[in-house]
Amino acid sequence: MSTHRPGRRFRYSLRSLLIFMLLFSASLALWRDWSPWRVAHVLRGHESEVLSVSFAPDGRYIVTTSEDCTARVWDDETGIELYILKGHDGLVFSATFSPNGSRIVTVSMDGTARVWDGETGRELHVLKGHDEGIYSAAFSPDGRRIVTPSWDKTARIWDGETGRELHVLRGHEIDVRSAAFSPDGRRIITGSFDGTARMWDGKDGRELHVLRGHEYGIRSAVFSPDGRRIVTASKDNTVRVWDGETGHE
Repeated sequence: MSTHRPGRRFRYSLRSLLIFMLLFSASLALWRDWSPWRVAHVLRGHESEVLSVSFAPDGRYIVTTSEDCTARVWDDETGIELYILKGHDGLVFSATFSPNGSRIVTVSMDGTARVWDGETGRELHVLKGHDEGIYSAAFSPDGRRIVTPSWDKTARIWDGETGRELHVLRGHEIDVRSAAFSPDGRRIITGSFDGTARMWDGKDGRELHVLRGHEYGIRSAVFSPDGRRIVTASKDNTVRVWDGETGHE
């Protein structure tokens, strides 16, 4: 039996208990159920390394991204490729569905984010403004806003329905690796390789707090499900927990 080398990220659907193993190749193995480990489908189509994978909120669709400059949407049950999201000029780092699954946002080394129709794969908007590559994108809980962190030391807030840039979050001194909304959408947390996390007002983009304590860069920052805490993960080999309102450690 062949073995697959795990890749960078995986997410699972609680509805069907499907697990993806990202490969350092152009294919993706879909494993069904926890035990015994059985391959349900191998998703082939990408022409270069697969970088990320995500389920739609209802578990019906899967979106993958690749160094081949595309994202691809697959049927969850059959593993059939439904459509290819083409338009980026650089590798596509990640893709995520909106909370209701109606849209997909992709981000790329080309410095753009693109919003696509989640049912048809039609390109809806190109989000232009960043000067360098974008690491990821997150929808607000209501799906009306998108936040993108970038190598250009900024994060940006966009109108998720029109693609219009709303605010530029400036303050970090090195590339911004992570950005996420609080569960109520009122706040945004960003994490940067400058060793700080920063909390922002999710509506007007004002900086609220600077979270200092890590000795090296922060790779990820997220809110707890109730929004009361923030967790940051750093290259300094520590994870820190902060107050989600005040930013105090």
